Amino acid sequence: MPIDTVAELALPSDDFFLARQPILGRNQRLVAFELLFRSAHGGDANVTDHAAATAAVIAHASQLGMAKVVGERLAFVNVDDIVLMSDFVRFLPHDKVILEILETVEATPALVARVAELKGFGFRFALDDVVDESDDVRKLVDLVDIIKVDVQAVPASALPGLVAAFKGRNKKLLAEKVETVGEFETCMALGFEYFQGYYFARPAILSGKKIAPSELVILRLLDLINSDADNAEIERAVKRDALISLNLLRLVNTPAAGARGRIDSLTEALYVLGRQQLQRWLQILLYAKPGAAVELNSPLLQMATTRGKLMELMTHKVRPERRVSAEAGFTVGIMSLMDALFSMSMQDVLGTVVVADEVRAALLEREGVLGDMLKVVELVENPRRGTELSRALKSLGLSAKTMREIEMEAFGWVNELVA
Repeated sequence: MPIDTVAELALPSDDFFLARQPILGRNQRLVAFELLFRSAHGGDANVTDHAAATAAVIAHASQLGMAKVVGERLAFVNVDDIVLMSDFVRFLPHDKVILEILETVEATPALVARVAELKGFGFRFALDDVVDESDDVRKLVDLVDIIKVDVQAVPASALPGLVAAFKGRNKKLLAEKVETVGEFETCMALGFEYFQGYYFARPAILSGKKIAPSELVILRLLDLINSDADNAEIERAVKRDALISLNLLRLVNTPAAGARGRIDSLTEALYVLGRQQLQRWLQILLYAKPGAAVELNSPLLQMATTRGKLMELMTHKVRPERRVSAEAGFTVGIMSLMDALFSMSMQDVLGTVVVADEVRAALLEREGVLGDMLKVVELVENPRRGTELSRALKSLGLSAKTMREIEMEAFGWVNELVA
């Protein structure tokens, strides 16, 4: 019998963290985010799979807006038996979410009937953390659209058979906890459609790797800005590369740039935006593939720009008296993934561009206030380490609630960037 009250879905406190983990398609572009909500107090022991809290928080548009969190993409939302059996689940937008049935859910006749009912209302489902064809999986498999396979928990020898079993039933397969490029390539070969994990952000250091010429042009432009070159010299340098000019104009005309009207020339861009903003858009432009138009649905670009905006907003809170620190914060955030972008060590990356000493210390050693903030941003991406994250925030004088508000603003800004 569906529960018609949301009392037991209420959050125990306002101290919880939000994370969104990217889900990619076979073309390595973003298709969805899994949304995770975790208590700020107990780490793994208090994760308690608060699927009820997850659904409650998402539904409260005053706290979170689904569009602000995921933009135009789908949201995978963890649900347990409490959420599934409640009328409250109907508050979730069926066209925006995939209801991810946790592995702890028992497939009782009542629950199976409820999933079938919700499917009739237009909801789509995924099974979470599948490692074999258990009784619960068999009872639900015909009702779900996506099977999420935990590739760390399934022996390599058993993975092809498991994939074949589900493929034969026309199910889309999502490989979760993919941590290396090798694991991704194995799953690609087996026919997985979707991939989740931070393999795309892991630096694969290549000895003797050279930065591409178009990337060097941008790094030289950043050096010109840092060395206070005049506007005419900067403009001439930008115009030497037609694609950089086009991409830069495209970026500065996104809502995230905040320009009041359309900017049609580089001269106008320099005048309207100023140097600090130009520096920001050039840093973002580094995440475009060499010789190609900037792709704003790149997971690395999304992650880097989110980190940059988080760092900027955190700096406003931690160092309100130092406006220049906000740009340094953005630089640390967006540069923190350039080792993965360039397949080079961070030391070598920093050998190609001049940065402030505090930026260098944060990127190389996680030292100083900027280093402490970068550690927080990295912990936020995986809120399972909730206790550690709480301590790190406390040392900066930030609460979980403040950090969540900062996240929401950053997510909204990045969504405007890709609009």
